[in-house]
Amino acid sequence: MATRSLQSLLTGLIDYAGLFPPARLTMQAAVEDYTRARMSPHEWVLSRFICPASRLDEFEKAASPLFPGTFATSGYREQANAGDPWEISVLIDSQGVEGLKRDLARIAAFNARHAKEDAGEASIDVIELKVPSPSFIDEAIAVIPDEIYPFFEFPITQDCRGFVAALAGNAAGAKVRTGGLTADLIPPTPALADFLKACAAVDIPFKATAGLHHPVRSEYLLDSTPGAPRGCMHGFFNVFVAACLVKERGINDATLHAVLDERVAANFRFADTGVHWRDESLDTTELAHLREAFALSFGSCSFDEPIDDLIKFELLEP
Repeated sequence: MATRSLQSLLTGLIDYAGLFPPARLTMQAAVEDYTRARMSPHEWVLSRFICPASRLDEFEKAASPLFPGTFATSGYREQANAGDPWEISVLIDSQGVEGLKRDLARIAAFNARHAKEDAGEASIDVIELKVPSPSFIDEAIAVIPDEIYPFFEFPITQDCRGFVAALAGNAAGAKVRTGGLTADLIPPTPALADFLKACAAVDIPFKATAGLHHPVRSEYLLDSTPGAPRGCMHGFFNVFVAACLVKERGINDATLHAVLDERVAANFRFADTGVHWRDESLDTTELAHLREAFALSFGSCSFDEPIDDLIKFELLEP
C-alpha cells in the first residue's frame, strides 16, 4: 500500500498521451489502453486522455461506446462503461486565434453531446496550446470560455519570464516540454529550474509533457525504434518534488538543481507524514495542496511504464 505522501504525489498525476511518440498508438489502441488503465488497481494515478483537436471526431467515434452511461452488453465493455465520466484534454493544433475559435466550437459541440448519459458521459475541460509570443496569450485568453482551463506551452531554453508574466492573474497554466525523441529536446537543468522558479514566483500552475516516463533521472532510450538514441531523461520525482520545494520552501538554486539532477531513487523517501529528499522535506498536507494548486500533472504516452517502475522500486503493489 502506498504511503500517504506518495498517494498525495501520485494522485491524478499522469495524463494519458498514447497517441503521441514514442508510443504512437492508433486511436482504437489508445482508447482501449486508457480504458484498461481506468479499470486497473492504479487508476487513481491516472488523469485525462489527451487528444489533438484535429482528431476529435475520430476519438469520439472510437471512445463513445466506452464512456460511462452508454449501453454495454457484457464483460469488458460492461466494466469499461462504469465509473466517472471521461475527462479529456484537447491539444489545439490549429493556427492563430481564428483556428483556436474553430477548435473551441468543436469542443463546445462535443461537450453538449456528452453531457447526456445516453450519449456517454465525457467532458473536455482542458486545452493545451503552443504560443509564439507572450502577446498571443492575452489574445487566446480573451476567446477561451471560463469552463475551459488552458495550458500554454512556450520554450524555456531562453528567458521564459515574459511568458509566465503574461499568465499572471489569469485562470491559466504553463506547460513545459521536459523531453523528446532526441537528446537536444531535453531541457538542461538550469532552464527547467528557471521555469519552475518563474512559475512559483507568480503562482502560476504548470503541467509537464514528454520525457517523464521514469521516477528518477537517468539515461534511457529516447524512442522504441531500432537504433534510437539514448539520453539523460528527467524523472517525475525530481521535477515534481523540486517544484513543490521551490514553491513552499523557496530552496536556493544549488539545492533546486541538485533535486532535479538526483539519480539515486532511495534519496526520495515517502513516509505517511511527508516526503523527504536528503535534508529537505514537505509534510503530506503541504504536498497534497501543492499538487492540487501548483504542480498539476504530466503527459505520458505510457501509463504502464511509470507504474512498472514504481512497482519495481517497491513503492506500489502490483
